[in-house]
Amino acid sequence: MRRGRFWLVVMVVVVLGLAVWGIGARLAAHRQLQHSADAAAVPSVVTVKADKAPDVEEIVLPGSVSPAYDATIYARTNGYLKVWHVDIGDHVRAGQVLAEIDSPEVDQQLLQARADLTGAQANSRIAGVLAHRTQALVGMSAVSQQETDQARSDASARASTVNSNQANVQRLEQLVGFEKIKSPFDGVVTARNTDIGRLIAAGDSSGPPLFRVADVSWLRVYVQVPQSYAAAIRPGVQVMLRFPEYPGRDFPARLLSTADALTADTRTLLVQLRIDNDKGELFPGGYVEVHFGVRAATEGVRIPANALLFRSEGQRVATVMPDGHVKLHTITAGRDFGTVLEVLKGIEPGDMVVINPPASLEDGERVELARGK
Repeated sequence: MRRGRFWLVVMVVVVLGLAVWGIGARLAAHRQLQHSADAAAVPSVVTVKADKAPDVEEIVLPGSVSPAYDATIYARTNGYLKVWHVDIGDHVRAGQVLAEIDSPEVDQQLLQARADLTGAQANSRIAGVLAHRTQALVGMSAVSQQETDQARSDASARASTVNSNQANVQRLEQLVGFEKIKSPFDGVVTARNTDIGRLIAAGDSSGPPLFRVADVSWLRVYVQVPQSYAAAIRPGVQVMLRFPEYPGRDFPARLLSTADALTADTRTLLVQLRIDNDKGELFPGGYVEVHFGVRAATEGVRIPANALLFRSEGQRVATVMPDGHVKLHTITAGRDFGTVLEVLKGIEPGDMVVINPPASLEDGERVELARGK
């Protein structure tokens, strides 16, 4: 009898224990479910710190490189190319002969003109002597006044003929001098478009030049600066150049001049820079990346462009306050740099800005930080 009661008590205790355990498990599961629901109700956001706009900002623009001086050389007399003395890549000095033209017709014309000048000078001397003698005889009534006037007129005409022939000789001498094609300045030959025996026509600019000479001791770099930055391009502006053939190297340059007027169709300012090329490392005709260091035109902060919220009231930016609640700010946007936006008003440096904010995010809403920056 006692044994039956004992087992009855044991069974009751076991049943009560199982009941208590089941109730506890259900309560724990309910609490966990409630916690998960509460956590799901609080949105998780990612924030970054709003940065103050730099005092000096970098502007990167494409530029084109040109030689300091560039000359296309054409012939100034007719003939055939007799010989060329330089080829592409040769360094030349000012006045150095690049090629010679054979112009037999011009040479013959010069010989004839010199002969005509000699004859005219002889005739002029004779006419002058006759005029002098006639003037002496008129006082002795040996000749008439009319004969004297005629002699003086003839002497004057002969002198004019001498001057005309002398001018013709000088003209032909210049043409003969043009038979030697010379370099206008120190530089390097960048093109030769002629060869021995080629027919040369004076002043024929319809075809390619005989030679091209460039001064590459220093180079000019031309760059078009957008209107929004034009006012910042002034003497003393910091300029660095980067050439694709020299990765990782910066070449200092300086401002040479600006057009002081915007190009109407592009709204850009033409800027001319100078870079020294004493070592001959750089080549004209290429592309260069121009880096300007200019003072910031405005004061503000920089935030990611994907931090914007577009509402019917306008653009908004959400920040997370220290207590974990959201504050929506009305902003005044500045320049758009693509992935980064300039904010002139509404955000302060150091504010924790929400990026990729949910469209349903409201002012004062509690959020959970996924990660901070």
